[in-house]
Amino acid sequence: MADEVVLHSYFRSSASWRVRIALAYKGIQYETKPVHLVKAEQKGAEYKEHNPMCQVPTLHIDGLRLTQSLPIIEYLDETRQGYKLLPEDPAQRFQVRRLAEIINSGIQPVQNLSVLQRLAEVTGDADTKAAWGREWITRGFDALEFEMSSTAGVYSVGDSVSMADLALVPQVYNANRFKVDMAKYPTISRVNEACIKLPEFKAADPTAQPDCPDELK
Repeated sequence: MADEVVLHSYFRSSASWRVRIALAYKGIQYETKPVHLVKAEQKGAEYKEHNPMCQVPTLHIDGLRLTQSLPIIEYLDETRQGYKLLPEDPAQRFQVRRLAEIINSGIQPVQNLSVLQRLAEVTGDADTKAAWGREWITRGFDALEFEMSSTAGVYSVGDSVSMADLALVPQVYNANRFKVDMAKYPTISRVNEACIKLPEFKAADPTAQPDCPDELK
């Protein structure tokens, strides 16, 4: 049905998490269909019909099948009234997109689950995964902290939550999982703390998702 909204998601997926925050800001009710990445459910033939890249999220909305988190967020911002996640001012909108892409293109793909699993296969050493993830997050956060030192107010770009913050919070979560030294990044840490207090971010948190294991809640 065209009016049904279904999100194929994994509770700890950064990309899924971004979209969940956007859905919360837009006040869109949706059904979650969990896709367990560690169990490789994303590689099954049934899910490939939703997302041939075998990734999450996939959002079914308005009779459309949407993939890739940042384009999904932009679609929701362009088609729904209410809180705007991208500023109207072109210069600020550029800054939001730029910060989001530092994370989306420059950090997250290099340390995501599929890359880490393949790294362990190639090296034969599962212990390399943590060091690899930590190195690439650190490199990215070095750049991100520099950029945000001139763009941030309360949030990543000025004093309004934007798509950049939707990308930031899940990446900080991953940085903590990989034991990145967050003391090096005061601006990133301050903005993250401001964001996670907001109800929309709380609703999208991994621990609030139906597929989050009880031991992690």
